[in-house]
Amino acid sequence: MSSAGAFDATPAESKPQLVEWFEKGCKPPVDWRIGTEHEKFGFRLADHAPLPYDGDGPTVRKMLEGMTRFDWEPVDENGHVIGLKRGAATIALEPGGQFELSGAPLENLHQTCGEVNQHLKEVKAVADDIGAGFLGLGFAPTWRLDEMPVMPKARYAIMRGYMPKVGRLGREMMFRTCTIQVNLDFASEADMAKKLRVGLALQPVATALFANGPFAEGRVAGWKSLRAFAWSDTDNDRTGMLPPAFDEGFGFEQYADWALDVPMYFLRRDGESKDATGFTFRDLFDGRGPAWAGAATMGDWEDHLSTLFPEARIKRFLEMRGADGGPWARICALPAFWVGLLYDSAALDAAFDLVRDWTAVECEALRLGAAKLGLAAPFRGRTLGDLANDALALSHAGLKRRGRANLHGEPESVFLQDLEEIAASGRTPADVLLDRLKDEWGGDLDRIFAACAY
Repeated sequence: MSSAGAFDATPAESKPQLVEWFEKGCKPPVDWRIGTEHEKFGFRLADHAPLPYDGDGPTVRKMLEGMTRFDWEPVDENGHVIGLKRGAATIALEPGGQFELSGAPLENLHQTCGEVNQHLKEVKAVADDIGAGFLGLGFAPTWRLDEMPVMPKARYAIMRGYMPKVGRLGREMMFRTCTIQVNLDFASEADMAKKLRVGLALQPVATALFANGPFAEGRVAGWKSLRAFAWSDTDNDRTGMLPPAFDEGFGFEQYADWALDVPMYFLRRDGESKDATGFTFRDLFDGRGPAWAGAATMGDWEDHLSTLFPEARIKRFLEMRGADGGPWARICALPAFWVGLLYDSAALDAAFDLVRDWTAVECEALRLGAAKLGLAAPFRGRTLGDLANDALALSHAGLKRRGRANLHGEPESVFLQDLEEIAASGRTPADVLLDRLKDEWGGDLDRIFAACAY
């Protein structure tokens, strides 16, 4: 959700220029990398309340400052530390204080999981010192929306005011959800379109396999993934299944056309993020934007693209967005699932054949079914569990053909093991949590803070 990097003030003067921005992301397969992101909820050990940004006791700010002992460099906004940088990796704050690692682009899944392991060790070292813990779930299990802290980032204030105008659950998404995502490369426009089509269609499979948010405000909520449900009514202008991607001939230009007509959140001017809601990027591009905004720039385009949230999206890479937050094994499993499917040509061809005739309408319904029913959601006479087994078999074979082993000779497919067990059982992580609440925790949901902490 955050935007990083130097702002590009180059004037945006033509649509081909906007389309070319995507084309510059094309890379030969030898240069393809894996970038994994994950979010987690911080809480106070003493009373399991969410971490405030500042104040007495454990806070988000103390976490960020403590992480500098591991050579992370602070990122400042208006006198507030709002993130960290180390090499190509960043730590960012989501609106409710969710701690997000945006990992470096790495060559294989063994490196990815080493990065995750190092990060979580560093987080735990600092958290232990200040009396905090971190929780791997898709939805905050006990906190009310009005209990959630607010992070001091100007663009989040703009979004917080805008969300109730365009959906019922946007603030829930902002403040009470956590996700795992993976960023992957493409070789060409055609390769991008094929991968995006597969990614969108199979996103409900990932949602079901990772469904890990069945509780809200201390109660069973009736959904396997409240995170996914929140996204279903956040802002339909910029979320969902991206219907143009299901059309013949879809490419960078069609994505740009869609993006041009999505309302903006903010524009960066004079070092500040200013409210641009009510205007589309096309308005800005055509000289009909806010009076104070001036002409559109390529930095504006890049910022705008970072505020579009379909289930899979394009920047100068592809981003898969459909999974709940969870434990270490599943942070590593999400990139494994998509790398196996999308970075091996035979697996990608087979996956495309599997979803070739699925429609955007069907996939949108399946998206909601995954959030509600998990692996039991029906589809064309089968279930999401059946589809998950099919997709995992393709991914496993793709990873095997990649042939990337660690120093112990283990293939990348070891990171699929957790998902393969979930699919074989037909029970999502949310089902396991529901059983634990009833049987192991005796109905005491507060015990989830120990059970699901890193």
